[in-house]
Amino acid sequence: MNPLWTTQILAVIRLELRKTFFSRRGAWIYFLALAPAALFTGHSLIQMQTHRPCDFGSDTNIFATTFQLFYLRLGIFFGCVGVFMNLFRGEVLDRSLHYYFLAPIRREVLLVGKFLTGVIATSVIFATSTLLQISGMYLHHGWRVVSDYLVNANGISHVISYLAATVLACVGYGSIFLASGVLFRNPLIPAGVILIWESINSFLPALLQKFSVIYYLKSLCPIQIDPQAGSFLAVLAINADPMPAYIAIPGVLLVAVLVLVVAALQVRRMEINYATE
Repeated sequence: MNPLWTTQILAVIRLELRKTFFSRRGAWIYFLALAPAALFTGHSLIQMQTHRPCDFGSDTNIFATTFQLFYLRLGIFFGCVGVFMNLFRGEVLDRSLHYYFLAPIRREVLLVGKFLTGVIATSVIFATSTLLQISGMYLHHGWRVVSDYLVNANGISHVISYLAATVLACVGYGSIFLASGVLFRNPLIPAGVILIWESINSFLPALLQKFSVIYYLKSLCPIQIDPQAGSFLAVLAINADPMPAYIAIPGVLLVAVLVLVVAALQVRRMEINYATE
């Protein structure tokens, strides 16, 4: 890569990270990310106070169900909507995008810089929340039980899988919503369409299932939800033909690259007219 482009990308990241992490407009994203961690920690505190017996396997399945049905499909999804759609559309609404366009920087470089900013911000926020959720869920079991799970029961690989799914969700959904902010004047409409498509993924034919981000994310989750053991919503997490990680991970990255190429082609000929916004 051109050294100048690298320098410019890093400069954009430095500018955008400050705005992304400390934006009042995005304060609700922290609540969305940390709410599950607060609930799991509250569960542990109640168990510690009441001394009720609690099954470790049951807690593990509860976390897996919550992670797949709420955190991936709603928490990270809407978090990425809030962060990535504002990277360009928010600048237009604030009437500040022209400052970037007047700067001596290629628009494709600007797009990459903003995308990487969004990935860094959302990955830090939601991956941190994932670790806090796991810690909160198992807090009342004691260190001896938790350490045995981590060392002798594939616990570490489970944690890594959940973190990988979290980061890839930020990459996959982030690229789509960044492109939506560039391509559409009202990006909330395509966001709604994508939400419906991702929600019905389990009911689609096998070929169509592969044209979604959630299909690959479900493949990375270490515990498959049993629809007979939970609510009807558990059917949404069924993945009859999961992809191995060595295919699922490059699959999401490839989707992100293709979407960003489309967004880069659009941003090259993007014209700003604040009067029509």
